[in-house]
Amino acid sequence: MAHNRISGVVKIGGFSHVRAVQIGGGFPVAVQTMWKDRLSYNDLDCAVKRIEALSQIGCDLLRFAVPDIQSAEIVGRLAEMVSMPLVADIHFDYKIALRCMDFPIAKIRVNPGNIGGKEKTRAVLEKAAAGGIPIRIGVNSGSLPQDLRGRVEEGMDPSEALALTAQRELAVFQEFGFNSYLVSMKASTIADTINANRILASRIQSPLHLGVTEAGPLTAGVARNTAALLTLLTEGIGDTIRVSLSDTMESEIIAGREILAAAGEIAPENSRLKRAGVKVVSCPRCGRHGFDTHGFTSRWMQRLYALDRDITVAIMGCEVNGPGEAKHADLGITGAGEKVLIFKHGKVIKTVTPVEADKAFEEELMKL
Repeated sequence: MAHNRISGVVKIGGFSHVRAVQIGGGFPVAVQTMWKDRLSYNDLDCAVKRIEALSQIGCDLLRFAVPDIQSAEIVGRLAEMVSMPLVADIHFDYKIALRCMDFPIAKIRVNPGNIGGKEKTRAVLEKAAAGGIPIRIGVNSGSLPQDLRGRVEEGMDPSEALALTAQRELAVFQEFGFNSYLVSMKASTIADTINANRILASRIQSPLHLGVTEAGPLTAGVARNTAALLTLLTEGIGDTIRVSLSDTMESEIIAGREILAAAGEIAPENSRLKRAGVKVVSCPRCGRHGFDTHGFTSRWMQRLYALDRDITVAIMGCEVNGPGEAKHADLGITGAGEKVLIFKHGKVIKTVTPVEADKAFEEELMKL
């Protein structure tokens, strides 16, 4: 088992107008997500705005599925319009990877086992090396090689099979002298995800991308990802994470940030887990509530996470768990009867009507 593992470093982006993100080494663990829909040229202006919003709430990298050449052209054009590093996810056709690298795509994700044989892999690696573009080797439990799949059916540990698959793919890269790579091994089970990454972390020094594949809808997916990622991160394993959810990209980013924050509380000695930003605390609401915590939180969530301030904001439902229980908060809001109370460090500083609440809260937030 690895503890406080320090991997090699891979730089993603840092060319043309694309900002650089350093993955591995002593750099902060990066949070990423994946675009949920197919793009058309007509979508690009809206996509640029949404990508900027994703960046503001803490997204470091954004991956796109690229199933065909037309998709490569569209994602490539988008890469020319944004500063966030974009990642092209490619299967089966190496020519798609080659075309993507004609644009300022910052990283390629491939599975060498299905990209079309060694010579086609060589072509991809040579072009990536020439352009300074790193590659993520992605291994999933559902795409094990035939022989290892058979051995798993005969009783082999699936975690070991995942690790061996990754090592086979790495051997191809090493054969061609390509060293700018990351590795991910994703399973739909928590135990296999944890164990496979523990095994590989003890055998190689490349950066590791963590995630649970097919994790499910928001509640189930966050629970499963937290169980796996929190375990690994607190052991020092993992250099970038994606919380896969059947939900929005924004939910994936916020969940990833919160998992990192939780890991940082458990393992405070690991500086790679620390990220500046707002911490939002809120009560679950009950029959005592005098303030609509659910509605207020929904309205303010993305704006709060977009603030580059190391503060705590409390959104509380009543006087019982308002200023008293949230007295540690730099700013808080709660309700009492027909009034809304705004407080700082447990002291009520303003009493307003529900209609005035958002404006009054904004005014005090901007003072912090």
